[in-house]
Amino acid sequence: MGLRLKWNSPVILTFALICTGVYVADRIMLGQLMPLFTVYPSVNWSNPLSAISLVSHIAGHASLEHLLGNLTFILLLGPIIEEKYGSSRTMIMILVTGFITGIVNILFFNTGLLGASGIVFMLILLVSFTNVSAGQIPVTFILVALLFIGKELVSSLGSNQIAESAHIIGGICGSIFGFRSSR
Repeated sequence: MGLRLKWNSPVILTFALICTGVYVADRIMLGQLMPLFTVYPSVNWSNPLSAISLVSHIAGHASLEHLLGNLTFILLLGPIIEEKYGSSRTMIMILVTGFITGIVNILFFNTGLLGASGIVFMLILLVSFTNVSAGQIPVTFILVALLFIGKELVSSLGSNQIAESAHIIGGICGSIFGFRSSR
C-alpha cells in the first residue's frame, strides 16, 4: 500500500506557493521585488503594474514572520473553504477581498499595504458558515466576529505597522460571502 500526495486544495496551495515564491524572490533580489507587491496610496492608473498591485499586494509579505503567520491560517482554514465553496468561488473570494482591501487602503489611508492578512480574516469569518442552513446566523460567527474584529478595532487605536483596516475589511468580506452563500 503506497501513499500518494494529493494536491487537495489547488487554489489555497497555489496561493501559498505564490506568496512564498514572491517572498523568496524578493530576498534574493535584496528587496527590489516587494514594491510590485505593495499597493501605495498614490496609484498610477496609467501604469498597469501599479493598477495590478490593487490585488497583487496580497502575495507580498514584509518578513518571514508575517508570511508564516498568514500561511498558517491560510493553510489551516483555506482547504475547508475550498472544499465547501469550490476552487473557482474560493479564488474569486480571494481576489475580490484583495481588490476591496486595496481600494479601501488607497481611498482612506496614506500608507502602503501588503500581505494576505485580509484574506486570513476573510477565511476566519467565512469558516464559521461552513455548516449553516438558510435563514440561520451561527453563534460561532457572532463570537468570532466579536473577538477578531473587536480585537482589530482596539488594536487600531495604537501605533504599529499593522493594517488593521485590511483585517477588518477581510472579515467583512468573509461575512458577506458567508451570508450570501447560506441563502
